[in-house]
Amino acid sequence: MSFGFVQAQSLLCTAACVAVGLRIPLSAAFLPLWLCYAGVTGTVAMGLWVLAHECGHGAFSDNRLLQDAVGYVLHSALLVPYFSWQRSHAMHHAHTNHIYKGETHVPSVIDGREGHETTGGENELALAARMGATLHGAYQLFGHLTIGWPTYLLFGLTSGSKWSEAGGISNHFFPFRPFSAVMWPGKWASKVLSSTAGVAAALGVLGWWAAKAGTGAVMALYGGPLLVINMWLITYTWLQHTDVDVPHLSAEAFSYMRGAFLTIDRPYPPLIDWLHHRIGTTHVAHHIDCTIPHYHAQEATAAIKRAFPKAYLFDPTPVPAALWRIARHTPAVSRREDGRYVFVQP
Repeated sequence: MSFGFVQAQSLLCTAACVAVGLRIPLSAAFLPLWLCYAGVTGTVAMGLWVLAHECGHGAFSDNRLLQDAVGYVLHSALLVPYFSWQRSHAMHHAHTNHIYKGETHVPSVIDGREGHETTGGENELALAARMGATLHGAYQLFGHLTIGWPTYLLFGLTSGSKWSEAGGISNHFFPFRPFSAVMWPGKWASKVLSSTAGVAAALGVLGWWAAKAGTGAVMALYGGPLLVINMWLITYTWLQHTDVDVPHLSAEAFSYMRGAFLTIDRPYPPLIDWLHHRIGTTHVAHHIDCTIPHYHAQEATAAIKRAFPKAYLFDPTPVPAALWRIARHTPAVSRREDGRYVFVQP
């Protein structure tokens, strides 16, 4: 498959889905069809998110101006502040599974000892015990997949305490008080504002579209697929860095490579893998070297498996079953003497 087609496939497939959507009548009688459209189009368009992700890592093109322009446009169109995300995502890579410098899906800690952890694990564990594993799992699953992404962008939800301890809540749209500025040193504050301008422009286009075609058209053609994209994003990041037997690390136990090897590859279906540029089946390689383009990630993964068979993590559990297991059984972690933070059950 040529480089050009690999880069264009997501745009072409998404455009084909939208072309079909434009032919569906905007009527309550066609709601089941619109739900199918949202699921299919959001799943296909997740590939555009992955390409913007590649741009943020410098893995899309040797031309930095081109890749930042592509990433900025794609992410703004998906209501993601590109440069803000680029910065916070770089911190995620630098501190993968670090218990207080980690940037996504950092668990609450029971009886924290380092003084920097995201505490409150006792409350989470008590809530899980009261609700029971099944109800608590459903609660976690619903919350993560519906509001998980916007609450992370707005309030830094699930990020480590490092990024809020000196100034409160971290916000990806506004780098000044009353929000924390810790994540945005130096030039990053202005880059956050430029990212916000991109999202504001996208919202302006959506408002203009709603004024011309009606809010229903915007929600059906754009809003539904966007919700599905966000669900895919949370599913990937949650499963890539969380499982019942995968620890988080204290400061003294952490190293970049140890954190990278706590990333988990999973068996996504071949069609999903193709649509999403194998972001779920080759993510260990991505964390070892995030500048590897997605179209070389399979060969990099094969090399890592051969070189580090005991360190490489692959869980063959089907993705829906793994997601349900994690939602039910990862309420909080407790520290062990070796500096690992492991999940405990209510």
